[in-house]
Amino acid sequence: MIEWVLEQTKNIGGDLLELYCGAGNFTLPLSRNFQKVLATEVSKTSIKAAKKNCEINNIDNIQFARLASEEMSQAMKGVRVFRRLEGIELKNYNFQAAFVDPPRCGLDEATRDLLGQFPYIIYISCNPETLYRDLQALQKTHEPLSYALFDQFPYTPHMESGVVLRAKK
Repeated sequence: MIEWVLEQTKNIGGDLLELYCGAGNFTLPLSRNFQKVLATEVSKTSIKAAKKNCEINNIDNIQFARLASEEMSQAMKGVRVFRRLEGIELKNYNFQAAFVDPPRCGLDEATRDLLGQFPYIIYISCNPETLYRDLQALQKTHEPLSYALFDQFPYTPHMESGVVLRAKK
């Protein structure tokens, strides 16, 4: 999956916003394809692990913020100021893409609205039903460019999916 995502993002450029970054499994490799990355996650433990991951791998173009995707939506719209974003100037980012790998429940409405502002969306999903629901909304502003299926769990009904979308012109 990581190789596919890297291939899909290699020519986008600019900066990346990642929501649901976990311990940085996608974040660190993706940082090679973007000038700067802002990665968010709600778990303190995951953020701590992601920062340690960056330190071990000598990666310095990633900033982490402990925010839920809904909170990041509020921060991006200027609705609310978060202490957890202290030292991070959102206006200094040139976001060209958003990467999301949400939990099984998929994206909330505020996050879907936020994603509509990005030239590119890279979406990894572990639930085809919520992916379908989210794509119905995202396709109002974006068109799909690429799809992929990943059988990470052979002999089970679980399947990971990847979709890359580009803003409609």
